[in-house]
Formats: sequence, C-alpha cells, structure tokens
Amino acid sequence: MSQVYADRRGRLRDRCAVAGTAAALVSRPANVRYLTGAAPPGAVLLLGADASADVLLCPHAPTGDPVEGRADEALPLTVLPPTGEDPAVAGAGLALGSGADTLAVEERHLSVARYRAVGAAAPRLRLTDLGTAVEQERLVKDDEELTCLRIAAEITDQALGELLESILVGRTERHLALELERRLVDHGADGPAFPTSVATGPHSGRERHRPSDRRVEEGDFLSVRLGAGYRGYRCEIGRTFVIGTAPADWQIELYDLVFTAQRAAREALAPGAAYSDVDRAARHILDAAGYGDRVGPRLGHGIGLEIEEDPQFSPAAMGKLDACVPVTVEPGVHLPGRGGVRIDDTLVVRQEADGGPELLTITTKELLAL
Repeated sequence: MSQVYADRRGRLRDRCAVAGTAAALVSRPANVRYLTGAAPPGAVLLLGADASADVLLCPHAPTGDPVEGRADEALPLTVLPPTGEDPAVAGAGLALGSGADTLAVEERHLSVARYRAVGAAAPRLRLTDLGTAVEQERLVKDDEELTCLRIAAEITDQALGELLESILVGRTERHLALELERRLVDHGADGPAFPTSVATGPHSGRERHRPSDRRVEEGDFLSVRLGAGYRGYRCEIGRTFVIGTAPADWQIELYDLVFTAQRAAREALAPGAAYSDVDRAARHILDAAGYGDRVGPRLGHGIGLEIEEDPQFSPAAMGKLDACVPVTVEPGVHLPGRGGVRIDDTLVVRQEADGGPELLTITTKELLAL
C-alpha cells in the first residue's frame, strides 16, 4: 500500500512543479489521509521537491504512536515535542530549511491566524495557494477506494434492512436513528458517515432533518438517510416508506414523481455528461409537476473520504463526469405540514460498455408499507 500513497504524492508533486511551487503543506484532514493513509488530529503533510523530503508531522501524543498501524509505513513521521508547536508552522520551517523558496498551502482550510503564523515562521518563503489540487486528484477513485465504498454500502444496506423488519410504530425518530447507527457499527462500520436522519409524518422528506422525539404513527411517511464509514470512505442512502397501512393516493403520486426524477438522473450518469445535465434530468421532471419551489439547490454530489465532495449536481455546476467517480443522486420534495419523499443512492459512473452506472446501495426503492 505504501506505493499507492507515494504515487498519489508524486502526482501532486508534478502539479506543484508545473505551477512553479517547490513544496506544499497539506492540512485538510481528508487530503492528508488520501496522501498518507492516515489523518491523526492536527497532522499535516509536508510535500517536498522530491520524495525524500516528504514528512508527516503530528502534534505531541501523550502515549504511543499517534498513527499506529498506518498504511504508509515508508513515509517519515515526525511527532512534535510537547511544547504545543503547530505542525503547520513546523512544516514551514522544514520547507525553508530544505531550500524551498515557495510553499503552497491550503488557504481555504487555514484560519487567518494560522496562515499568518506559517508566514512568520518562514518569512523568506513565498506562500501560494494550493487551491483544490488534492481534491481534483481525489475525484477519480482507484480499485481499492471503490472496494471500500462497496463495503460501506453493503453495511448500510444491511443496517437499513434489519430496521425495516422491526416494529416501528410508537418509536421516536431519535431512537430509530441511534439504532441505525448502532447497527452500522455492529456490521463492521468505523461509525456513521454522517449524522443519521430519520423523519416521520410532517417531517418526512426534509433535507438534513435532525431526528426529534416525534413518535412514528400509522399512515406516516418515514424517510431515512444514513451511511456507513469504512476505512475512511463513506456512502449514503435515502429511502422513504409508509408506516402500517396502504399508502394514500397523494403519497403514491408524490413517491412515483420523485422516483421518476431520481431514475432520470441516474440514467444521465455517464462519462462526459455535464454536471448540470444530471441535475436538469431530475429537476425538469419536478418542475413540470409544479414542485420547482420545493426542490433544493442541488440534487447530488461526489462522495468518498468526505460525504460531500466534487462534483456538485446543480443548475450552475461546471464540468463533466469521468468514469470511476462515485456520486449520489438524491432528489426530494417536502410539502409543509404533510411530509414528503427523498430517494438517495450512491453510484459509480461507468462507461456504457461496462454496464453503465454501478449502483452501490441496493435496498429496494419500492414504496413499502411497513
């Protein structure tokens, strides 16, 4: 595995060389993990002009190795003494000592105070912005990353499937969310990929709903959104069901509409497809049905080491899809006072010759009465 991370750092080094940057300081945790296989709290990666100058800098750990069992054992590790020195500041000093004259930093991740401290520690270094160089490298996933995503999706499907077989009426949203997160861990997840959302009745269909003490009632829509984290990689699924009885006509109509929109967006996923076209495929159907003002600003996004990565599926999004990019497709409609529907899947963009989009989250999208 060490070679995988060395190759990733090599590609970033090439980007920096083209931009005229001698060294880079990576501080965003997901980016540190992508390039080193570990992201202990507060750690930064100093990327030198050549591989021999790369080093992972970690704050002082009271006991033991702060990155015990790390995937890239070949990468030098420096644990700072217990003086409270910021690893980013220490990294800038090392870059200056190595003879670098420029240092690219992740300006969007550093606070103003931290940015100034880095500059003060190495005043002869010219600081430049690394921008989204690492995030662009992270867009297309390799086989190992996709395997982690498939396992995360399998765990998520298992946890959701078990919940659907239990008694739900009378239980609170909060209790159901906690049970889902416990089941994720029971099936091998590192933990939930994000705070689990369970929404019932008038809450259903809300985007990012925080579970409350409302109890599930017969006839409710129940919408859930959850995902497992596995070896740092995250997946996402969202489903909507009806509780305890046959769905009402308005529930069937709304569900069928959102399902049709979600299917249209899934079918639009292909290498070369514009991000905005994927969004438009679903949004047009919801707009035509008169729900344009009930649709969120985006209908999906990339996923991987973070739950929300590029690309973004929105009307103004710029760019085109590549193969082997995992994404979510997640349209929804919420009617105030009544409830609504959300359907959310994690998929991998594939060539048509390879079977088209690979669906990772396979829990049924049939409108079940539980």
